[in-house]
Amino acid sequence: MTRPHDMGGRFGDGPVLQDPNEQVFSQEWHARALAVTLAAGSLGQWNIDVSRHARELLSPKDYARFSYYEKWVSALADLLVEKGIVTRDELAGAEPTPSPLADRALQADRVATVLAAGGPADRPSDVAAVFRNGDAVKTRRMPSNRLIDGGHTRLPKYAAGARGRVVRCHGAHVLPDSSAHGFGEAPEPLYAVAFPASALWAHPEHPRDEVVLDLWQSYLEPVE
Repeated sequence: MTRPHDMGGRFGDGPVLQDPNEQVFSQEWHARALAVTLAAGSLGQWNIDVSRHARELLSPKDYARFSYYEKWVSALADLLVEKGIVTRDELAGAEPTPSPLADRALQADRVATVLAAGGPADRPSDVAAVFRNGDAVKTRRMPSNRLIDGGHTRLPKYAAGARGRVVRCHGAHVLPDSSAHGFGEAPEPLYAVAFPASALWAHPEHPRDEVVLDLWQSYLEPVE
């Protein structure tokens, strides 16, 4: 995560404020944005890592001014055109042409079953886990995708080069850095790693607080 959305602890953004009375969807179209994004994902033309990367690819100017669900809808529109599912003219209101994916459309009576099934990312892997609970580790100094320049990664910039300790091994999971770019799932061990706030930020309000991040093995190095 090296694009504009990698905002954790960034100076000047202010506190995250939560209104206890806020509705799940503050506007009606927000629910529709979520629904159409999930429905489009059921067409099987991309995975969750591809969709996350599509949001990262929004221009910094748009990312900064768009609301949460505007980001979702904009990235979805880009994916639909990129994958040839719809044309730009169709998005603009032109008469749609019949789609060969029509039989994959998510019908209302299947929504509950599809959502309940979720999208598990745990997989068998030939990559052996090298860390155990309690091991001291540090993250790579450069929070970049090693497979493709500017590619997707789940290693946040604010945790790059930080030292923490393994608190849990989740088993092997799909590696987003590979999956987002069509290089295969490349599953590898995934760990929950705890970092003291003082290891992540120069002036944390509560230095002894901990942040726990789920990080893939290739993001980590042992601490001697």
